Amino acid sequence: MKALNTNKIIKLYLRLAIGVGFLSAVADRFGLWSPELSVWGNWDKFLEYTQVLNPMAPEGFIPVLGFVATAAEIFFGLFLLMGFKTELFAKLSGVLLLIFALSMTFSTSIKGAFDFSVLTASAASFALGTMKEKYWEIDSLLFRPSR
Repeated sequence: MKALNTNKIIKLYLRLAIGVGFLSAVADRFGLWSPELSVWGNWDKFLEYTQVLNPMAPEGFIPVLGFVATAAEIFFGLFLLMGFKTELFAKLSGVLLLIFALSMTFSTSIKGAFDFSVLTASAASFALGTMKEKYWEIDSLLFRPSR
């Protein structure tokens, strides 16, 4: 029996953890988590936090920023879970999370970026983006090497 490659398991774990993390945050801002587990609990509170993280942005632009961040988290989360263009969406996730971490750091303090492990998630996303071997990914079905 062939031994399972631990790098494949690590890659799957990273994909699932980052993807579910994005989708969990989105579910929170739409009120899908119970109040005792929720950070924002609804869209309006999420937009208030978006304003905190972007104090220089005009108030009218905050809903756009919130929508763009939410759309990115939905797409990145789903694509990572499916394993579609994993390297690309992992790197984009790393950039998005790094932007979140920098926004948190400059608008509040670095403590939030550490407490919510945003820097860790960004680093994990960048690491995932370097892993080439496919495992339980749609990419392995769609982009088979020609023989």
